[in-house]
Amino acid sequence: MVSAIICAAGSGERAGLPYNKIFYELNGMPVLCYSLSAFAPFADEILVACRAEDESRILPLLSPFPNARAVRGGETRFHSVLSALEEARGDIVLVHDAARPFVTPEIIRDCIRCVRECGSAVCALPATDTVAMAEGNILFGHLPHKLAQLPRKDVYMLQTPQGFSTAKLLLAYRSALEDKRQNEFTDDSGIYLAYVAVPHFFPGDRANRKLTYPEDFLPAERVGFGTDTHAFGAPSKGAEIALCGVRIPSHAPLLAHSDGDVAVHALMDALLSAIGGRDIGFHFPADDPTYEGADSMKLLSEVMDEVKRAGYVVKNACISVLAERPRLSPFIEDMRENLRTALDCGCVAVAAGTNEKLGYVGEGRGITACALVLLQADLPARTLNPKEEV
Repeated sequence: MVSAIICAAGSGERAGLPYNKIFYELNGMPVLCYSLSAFAPFADEILVACRAEDESRILPLLSPFPNARAVRGGETRFHSVLSALEEARGDIVLVHDAARPFVTPEIIRDCIRCVRECGSAVCALPATDTVAMAEGNILFGHLPHKLAQLPRKDVYMLQTPQGFSTAKLLLAYRSALEDKRQNEFTDDSGIYLAYVAVPHFFPGDRANRKLTYPEDFLPAERVGFGTDTHAFGAPSKGAEIALCGVRIPSHAPLLAHSDGDVAVHALMDALLSAIGGRDIGFHFPADDPTYEGADSMKLLSEVMDEVKRAGYVVKNACISVLAERPRLSPFIEDMRENLRTALDCGCVAVAAGTNEKLGYVGEGRGITACALVLLQADLPARTLNPKEEV
């Protein structure tokens, strides 16, 4: 029988969140649910070690997993794991941090197999950075008292899950508690090493990273696509069209209820689709006199407010405009600059092309624009605590 302990008693302080980071939604699903889904096919029971104040929010998340239950955690990770170990019924126990939501079935399968064959299993990766051991405060401008670099070939970065015989790991935890050494250890392998034996390693995965700081949540990205078309009206002298807020001389105006900025309309639909919203026809109806002749750049500002309320910022945007005429290349840079400001994003691309005389675009009867955007969760920037080591 296999028991899985998922450590979920942390907080969102270092992530800049006002709540436990396990509730943060990655692509619409709480972080904790990723680990629950990963371990459910492999574990006979899942024990979620949590804080008392989080239990009411965690219990509904456990309902799709009949083999999962909550266990009241302690003040530290050590005490949380110990509480869960006391209740574990499996011969094998896998301990995993809920803040590692990208654990794969292969890793869990390898962990179980390694425990069965070798008695222990620690998910590990060879270090790719040079590692140094230092004593003393090493904030900027300060020298450590002692400094020694470790041979990189001998250094490994440890991940979770870590698997052991339940009885042996429980004995190790109780021994550490009796010796009052519980504050010396940062993971289960250290406790196992101190009181049982040298643990066995198995290969981890670089994608199996831990979510700790705001920048670690970058997978919370969304893609949106939008397209729009406007037909030309009757040719008229001195006509202009609007593209990305730039007034461009044209042989004829574009027919539209607003200013007919086909590029911005495609962009707005892309932004709204990325946050799962309704299209611009819903937000700015063509039969509403409020928007007659409206400046599309101002409407874009309203859409950006929706994006911000959804908790996202624009990471990059690409727009492609198909028009046989007028010639757009002299205006591209002004169009890009307007969008950089409106989107508060430095990575904006605007491309223009013809349709090689084919179709309504090629015949000069209209313009089509397509837009693609990538949004990123708007997480607070991490600032260095004066007491935090760099």
